[in-house]
Order: sequence, then C-alpha cells, then structure tokens
Amino acid sequence: MRAEDDCWGRYPRAQHRHVAVHDRLGDLPRFSGSALPHGNGRSYGDSCQNPGGTLLRTRGLDRFIAFDAATGRLLCEAGVTLEEIVALVLPQGWFLPVTPGTSQVTVGGALANDVHGKNHHHHGSFGRHVLSFELLRSDGSRRVCRAEDDADGWFAATVGGLGLTGLLTWVELQLRRVPGSSLEVENIRFAGLDEFFALSEASAADYEYSVAWIDCLASGRQLGRGHFTRANHAAQRVGERPSAPHRRLGMPFTPAISLVNRLTLRPFNAMYYWRQLARRKRSVAHLMPFFHPLDSIGHWNRMYGPSGFLQYQCVLPPADAADGVTALLREIARSGQGSFLAVLKQFGTLPSPGLLSFARPGTTLALDFPNTGASVFTLLDRLDRIVDEAGGALYPAKDARMSAASFQRAFPRWQQMSTYLDPRFSSGFWRRVTE
Repeated sequence: MRAEDDCWGRYPRAQHRHVAVHDRLGDLPRFSGSALPHGNGRSYGDSCQNPGGTLLRTRGLDRFIAFDAATGRLLCEAGVTLEEIVALVLPQGWFLPVTPGTSQVTVGGALANDVHGKNHHHHGSFGRHVLSFELLRSDGSRRVCRAEDDADGWFAATVGGLGLTGLLTWVELQLRRVPGSSLEVENIRFAGLDEFFALSEASAADYEYSVAWIDCLASGRQLGRGHFTRANHAAQRVGERPSAPHRRLGMPFTPAISLVNRLTLRPFNAMYYWRQLARRKRSVAHLMPFFHPLDSIGHWNRMYGPSGFLQYQCVLPPADAADGVTALLREIARSGQGSFLAVLKQFGTLPSPGLLSFARPGTTLALDFPNTGASVFTLLDRLDRIVDEAGGALYPAKDARMSAASFQRAFPRWQQMSTYLDPRFSSGFWRRVTE
C-alpha cells in the first residue's frame, strides 16, 4: 500500500494498491479486495480513489485500433488521452465534438464522467458522441455496449457511471469535421450577472462555444463582473499557416503554503478583469490553448500547497439560476475565500445519456478553493444549502465532500445505477454518498 496524489485536487489523500493494465485482450489482473479503474487521475476528488483497495491503472491501454478519416469514426483503447486523439486526428481535419477543460483525461475517464465542454448548448455531453465500448467485468465476462441498442441499460449505466460497472477496454467515438486548428474568438468584458445572462442568450444560436470568467471576490455593484468569451471554428484560408499551440511550462515543486490566498487573490482578480481595457476584443486563436489554458502549466495543482484544493462545481436549474448564482457569489465574496479561475457557463437542453450524468439544463459555476481546513468546509456547506434549495446538483468528478443526502436528491436514479455495479468495483466517493 502506498499513498499518492491519485486525484488532481490532492485532497483527500488515500492509500491504494496499484495494478497496471496493459492488454485489452487479456483477463483482469488479480487484485485483492475491491478495485477501481484509474486513468490519468484528473478527477478532483475521491471519485477516482478507492481507499484501502486497488486502483487498476489503465494508461497502459494506450493504443489506437482504427480510424476512418472519411467518416471520423475512431476506435481506441480506453487509456488513450484526449490530447493524443487530437494529435492524431486534427491534421486530418477532425476534432473532438466535446472536450472538457483539460486534454489530459483518458477517453475512458471522459466517458465514465460524461464530461462536458464550452459547447454543451450545441453538442451536449461527451457520452452523446460515444458509439460503442467494451466492458470487462471482474468475473471475466465481456460486454459490448452500443448507443443505438441499449435495451438492457448497460450503456446508460456506464456513461457517467464513474468506472463502477466494469473496466472499459476500448471506446468507439464519432468525431466532427473542422476546417482547421484555429478559432475566431470574441472576448467581452461585462459588469454584472444580468449582462452575462443576456450575452449567453444572444450568443446561443450563432456561437458554438461560450464561457465566462467571473471575479468571484467582487461585491456590491461589481458583483458578478467578468469576461464573456464566445467562439466559432475559423475557416482555414488557402496557404494560411495554422496558429501555434501553447508551449508547456511547469510548476517544479510544491510550495510550503498555497500561492492562492487572500493576499494574492484580490489583486489578481482585479488585474485580470482590467487586462482588457476595450469592452470587446476579437482575435484568432489556436483551439488547444482556448479549450485547455491550464494544460500549458505542468502540475499546476501544486500551487495550492501541500494541503491541496477543492473544486466546487454546481449546476442550477434555469428558473433559479440568476438568484442562485447571485447568492453563491455573495457568500464567496463575503468569505474572502476565492479562486483565480471561476468559470460560469450555460448548459443547453440536449439530454445526457447516462443515469448519473451531471450536465443538465441550467447554469454551472466552477471554482477552485485552497484547502484551508475548517473555514473552507464551512463555506462549502453554505454553498451546498443554496444549491440544494434551488434544486441544483454538484459534479461527482469534482467533488470530495458532498453529503449522501445532496447526492441522492440530485441524482435520483442512483438506486437504478446500483443494479449495474460490478460487485468487486468500488470507490471512496460511492461509499461516501450511498452507504
């Protein structure tokens, strides 16, 4: 047993046995106790942890099986990362239909969490573009699940199923055509939440991608100010050289204290808000840094110090979104505990296919809070009450401490999901929210 940073937030810490999986055609490696598939460890809390049990490390399942450049159908092993997929298919005019905030997740992890992106209002969640996959169960049985024929419910149980229905060995995706590697981007500085909601509504039909950064420490008249970004794929002109992706830097060590604190947050947020003096700015950008800005900083999670951080992502239903987001931001500003990266965006109405899928119609807010101990947990409990009263939900892939009551209210099909669990698979998250 050894304790490692098996989740990106570096909280909680847990001890595991680690077993590598390399061969999709072979049997599951032997393990004692319970097991959980583990890809690249980009989930933030304990949905990718199995304290006291075994993690089945799947990054060895990293081979491409087939790609049809005429139709955009891709078949690959479950340990392939989204970054590796883009490197293969983008030069051939294809791209992921949905991509989350990092390209460092495996395709198995993206499916197991049914991730979403900046274009949910146009393309829905990741699972909508999965055609088929194979599950290897702990009893040695194999099951191929297809989106077009899910009478037995295994496809819906596994998409967003947090890796608990079995080990994904391969995944088949439908990619989408793109004209090149660039995006036409417009960034709009706005003064408050009313402007955010107006911009979101005005942009929904004509812009595939939209997202906002919020100054989460602003209060009073400045409450909810931020930058709204919207974008479409740019047509590649004949002879035009594509813009370059970002270069990688790295956080070489973990500082003794969090670099994200009361002394740094407020001036950073103020400077970031005023970094653009003009209200509107248009540019052409490479799509990788647009979608994955923090991927240019290796081990950026170390900046939060040895205690790590907690990401808090919620979604509020449309009828309560404006009042709910206002209440959340007031609580955060009042506490003085905030985030460099506070993201606000609208989900569309396209249904997600999984029993436990998080994305649903409404407004989603995501922030990173340094783990300051009791003070941050007290704040998050207050935020939970606002979300619960609004009928919202927290994102399991980002969670490390939601209550069983909150989870079971927000994901009412969890008991139906329980009938599909592999009897030898478990996670810290699942035990916490169901037992």
